[in-house]
Amino acid sequence: MVQAIFWVSIGLIVYSYAIYPLFLFVLVQLQRKPAPVPSTAPEDLPMVSLIIAAYCEEDVILQRVHNALMLDYPADHIEVLIGVDGNLDATGELVESVKDDRIKLHQFPIRRGKASVLNDCAKTATGDILMFSDANTFWDADAAKRLVAPFADDSVGGVVGRLILTDAATGQNCDGLYWKYENVLKEWEGQIGALLGANGAIYAMRKSLWNPIPAHTIVDDFLIGMRIHRQRKQLLYDKLAIAREETAPTIHDEFRRRARIGAGGFQSLFWMSKLLSPSYGRVSWAFWSHKVLRWLGPLLMVTAFGANLALADHPLYLNLLIGQGLFYAIALCGALLPFPGAAGKLIRVFWMFVNMNAALAVGFFRWLSHTQSGTWSRTNRSASELRVDPPEAVLK
Repeated sequence: MVQAIFWVSIGLIVYSYAIYPLFLFVLVQLQRKPAPVPSTAPEDLPMVSLIIAAYCEEDVILQRVHNALMLDYPADHIEVLIGVDGNLDATGELVESVKDDRIKLHQFPIRRGKASVLNDCAKTATGDILMFSDANTFWDADAAKRLVAPFADDSVGGVVGRLILTDAATGQNCDGLYWKYENVLKEWEGQIGALLGANGAIYAMRKSLWNPIPAHTIVDDFLIGMRIHRQRKQLLYDKLAIAREETAPTIHDEFRRRARIGAGGFQSLFWMSKLLSPSYGRVSWAFWSHKVLRWLGPLLMVTAFGANLALADHPLYLNLLIGQGLFYAIALCGALLPFPGAAGKLIRVFWMFVNMNAALAVGFFRWLSHTQSGTWSRTNRSASELRVDPPEAVLK
């Protein structure tokens, strides 16, 4: 029995992170589809509403507004709704200072959380397509056109773009191996119609599919994206619809973000459990394989280690226990010591894996104890991001 527990625990981890991606790759090769070509004719473009929720973003909000106004999209077909959660700084005043009819400020005097801001903004939006983004995220000029292109197909309910993480000092792409791995999985899941949730930095959906989300929602983009599947519509991924955002400045900030996502994942699992039914086909398979097993990862890791300890009197299991110990030791080195080159990147992947699962465990207990709030905490920006550049500089 102990041996079975050990091998099932290890097997489920290996399946989720290695075997499932291989199955995905095979499916994608079997059903290659041409990417939709964005329409450039203004008369073919729908009216869109870009919704940006902001909390204490006075240092960056003007850059974000200028970036939104310079999207390559007909001015009479787009509105930008800025929802300011709580009147705690000059964010709302700065938005009001931008004299452009496309900008519509929603200043909420009391801080209630992002979910409430999105609900109120979506209710007043006039676009056929709702687009969502964050205040610290900047879109490439063609992102809006790319997001709306797939909606020419009535079966498409939502489209998610690609988020590129940038270095605070240089502005260069600093996507790590793990982030690139996750983006590839998103692309493949999108191609088979099983993309799991949206990315709050850049996504769009039909307004006709919008339903208000609970005010205490922790991870709004995941819940909104999964609801599209609940309505039997496709949620696609376009890797060429690009948004850019700085990485979290410290390990503590990144851990806090991942713990919050973990708590939100367990919350959404409770609400979206219907999607685990085999009747949802590939969505159900991906949900089990990519999300549920990942969320159970901390439990599986602890279970595997405990079972391995109980079996350590056998030479095979003693060697496996030593291997597990080395894995965690290497991960710890990745956190404490800077290793250059390819070896350093691999070691940091080990650390990312352990750190991510530790954050998931914290998130689970926060969800269980109801200590994770639906309101969000602002991450400090770098000096480079605090600078309010002229519009032409934002595009660069």
